[in-house]
Amino acid sequence: GICKQEMLQKKNAVLVDGVILNGPIMDSKAGEKFVEEACNIIMEEVIQKADDVTEKVCEWRAPETLKQILDLEMRDAGESHQKLLQLCRDVIQYSVKTSHPRFFNQLYAGIDYYSLVARFITEALNPSVYTYEVSPVFLLVEEAVIKKMIEFIGWEEGDGIFNPGGSVSNMYAMNLARYKFCPEIKEKGLSGLPRLVLFTSEECHYSMKKAASFLGIGTENVYFIKADERGKMIPEELEKQVQRARKEGSAPFLVCATAGTTVLGAFDPLDKIADICEKHGLWLHVDASWGGSALISRKHCRLLHGIHRADSVAWNPHKMLLAGIQCCALLVKDNSGLLKKCYSAKAAYLFQQDKFYDVSYDTGDKSIQCSRRPDAFKFWLMWKALGTTGLEERVNRALALARYLVEEIKKREGFQLLLEPEYANVCFWYIPPSLRKMEDGPEFWQKLHQVAPIIKERMMKKGSMMLGYQPHQGKVNFFRQVVISPHVSREDMDFLLDEIELLARDL
Repeated sequence: GICKQEMLQKKNAVLVDGVILNGPIMDSKAGEKFVEEACNIIMEEVIQKADDVTEKVCEWRAPETLKQILDLEMRDAGESHQKLLQLCRDVIQYSVKTSHPRFFNQLYAGIDYYSLVARFITEALNPSVYTYEVSPVFLLVEEAVIKKMIEFIGWEEGDGIFNPGGSVSNMYAMNLARYKFCPEIKEKGLSGLPRLVLFTSEECHYSMKKAASFLGIGTENVYFIKADERGKMIPEELEKQVQRARKEGSAPFLVCATAGTTVLGAFDPLDKIADICEKHGLWLHVDASWGGSALISRKHCRLLHGIHRADSVAWNPHKMLLAGIQCCALLVKDNSGLLKKCYSAKAAYLFQQDKFYDVSYDTGDKSIQCSRRPDAFKFWLMWKALGTTGLEERVNRALALARYLVEEIKKREGFQLLLEPEYANVCFWYIPPSLRKMEDGPEFWQKLHQVAPIIKERMMKKGSMMLGYQPHQGKVNFFRQVVISPHVSREDMDFLLDEIELLARDL
């Protein structure tokens, strides 16, 4: 009230609807001080501790307990800066440290300092990547990164766009393939169309079903193709299913192959699948969200042999390459403006054609989003810092560590591999002492099924590491260890096996 009176007493003070309009409403100095102190906390509690194995991976608390600790209620009056800084510390303390060397839970991990700085910059600038006039630097960066990624796929030309996740990339590709198959759908919709059918492996990412549901294709029209014992799509089965669909009177339009499946890390035989797609005139999309980064490695790029024959590719640099969530690209071989034709809405207030610069740089009309983050910048700054050879080293080291772990598993009693991995996914069972002499049969597998969840609970409550588990294709719960972070060492691989034995010694 006193401040309001002082403002009104000033010369030229303007009051409208009880609101003083003179001067800014924010206290910039206080805000700057808060940012500075909060950044110090981030530096001390996150960045400096990122590679410290003596720190916990997580400080586990049950949901109701954590609600009380964090004081989540929003009130009429704002909190003090000191209270807010303590909240920042609490959020960091009770969050999972995905940058910890012993976080193996997901297909992302670790910390890259250059991409982190890029995120700080973009968060501070708060850009939206749709027109050159509001995002000149970031549009040029995205163009440069997409061009380079296209080179690694092996295309002479192409197009692409960064978007929020591999699931969205797969949806983009599915819709793009449908538009290519029947362009009239953009204006006329689904009515009058034949029954559209698409094909993907039974080991595919679940986003394929979600995309089919979201786009109105229907999950029943997703034909799941059998995979072999290693998790790879069987081309002969694909051929049978395409022919079956045609006999049923359906309209096949898309095949989605996977380069790096989520659980087993399998790579579909892209060349053979491409042959079938060419024979039947089908769009070939490769979901390389996980495995695409192997293209950077001259040693391991053979895993994706034939990917240059794809019509579209999903590739997530935020996984193996550590570009930071989220950093995901959909890349398209067609360079005739297909993305823009499919998604353009020609908003006159945003994409005016009489601007004073080259409007071809206003790329937002080929996106399903309006506001869009400059995710390519994280990848670009990291790539500039490390060079292609530095990125290649990350891939090679991760796969070498996976190989080391596999060999150690073979040496240790009680550990059993599901299969020899070809990528960074190492899948194995731990058989505790009490089950080692038990006869193989339903009771054995039922008991073994309960082992991984108990070990997972114990490791999380202890905070020593995080490791994923799951049942899969008729197999009982097993661990899936994924190597990604460059902070991970051989000692961490040894620790992982030692810790499992320690946590399960009484089972």
